[in-house]
Amino acid sequence: MIAVEEIARQVLRNCSVSDSKYAGNYSVCGLAMRLRDLYKWEKGLEPWVEEEPPVLLEWIGRKEEEWDSLVDSDLEEITIQGVSYRPFDVEMINERLEPHGLCYGAGFVHGLKPTFFLAPLEEKKKVDGIEISILGRELARDLLTLPAMTQEESILIRRESARLFLWNQIFFIKKSGREALRFALEGYGANDLDAVSLQRNLNRICRDELETYIFHELGEIRETAFDREVWREIVSQLPHTLVEILVRSLKDILADTGEHGCLSHIIRQRKTSSLAFYTAFLDGLKKELFHDLPAAFNRFTGSEDWSLIEEASVSGYRRAKKHADTVISLFLEGKERGDLKRAEKEIERQVLRPLGIGRSD
Repeated sequence: MIAVEEIARQVLRNCSVSDSKYAGNYSVCGLAMRLRDLYKWEKGLEPWVEEEPPVLLEWIGRKEEEWDSLVDSDLEEITIQGVSYRPFDVEMINERLEPHGLCYGAGFVHGLKPTFFLAPLEEKKKVDGIEISILGRELARDLLTLPAMTQEESILIRRESARLFLWNQIFFIKKSGREALRFALEGYGANDLDAVSLQRNLNRICRDELETYIFHELGEIRETAFDREVWREIVSQLPHTLVEILVRSLKDILADTGEHGCLSHIIRQRKTSSLAFYTAFLDGLKKELFHDLPAAFNRFTGSEDWSLIEEASVSGYRRAKKHADTVISLFLEGKERGDLKRAEKEIERQVLRPLGIGRSD
């Protein structure tokens, strides 16, 4: 047997070290939302349960004290039965954990923040030749409520995080996405104005919509339009910039609209509610880059003509591919000249500024 609680403690410590170093990357509101999610996980609360503000604020105060004590600390190795592993050595760690029904996740997210989690392994299956692991309630996690991630060419689905993530998306939907959200929920007999119906149907919605997360990650694995090595280099060289947000958005759109991606899967399977959710939750820069879809969806609701969505998907893919090619060219040119700052400015000027985003000279 392995000491599960001790392993979880080690993973939690690395989660806290990462959180302590990267909490400053978020806005005050963004950090508060992530702390709220972390509190709900720690206390085992349902997504819709909100703690009394004084209690939550006291907990946040203790969490910040913990971070202050760890901010100068390094990530530690994970020790299992006397053998130590580097925290990103996921293959070796999972070789030891999987026979005991556990799965360990580690990677880098926005701004190159390290992220870690540990969870029971509930199910394994293959989709399009890719191994999918469905995970249960996490034993350790950090600030980030991520529904899924790709790890070592396999896909990890974090069922509990996906459930909270979906609830947050529904609860904090922007006005522009509300009509599409209502359309999506009607397919499940739920209503965004009826909290009880949402709570009652959340598990079923989440179960059915897990495919969206699976096929998004599958699309990222299969899609080659944005060279993976160049993409990683851009993200590592230009973290915390508009360009990082841009390339992540482009990669998401290319993954979703590519042959193996989630939007292509939704179209093939004629999953009307999934299409409505996808449209409702499309926002920020991704919405600016993929404006074809909301317009097509508005027409779709009156006709259910899937050719409208197919055309929007193809158009969105082509536009994202064109922007990706421009970004790659400008970045490599800047790299060759030894001037990535200029490359960043040129990418903003040529790609972002026409969208009304970016700095003015």
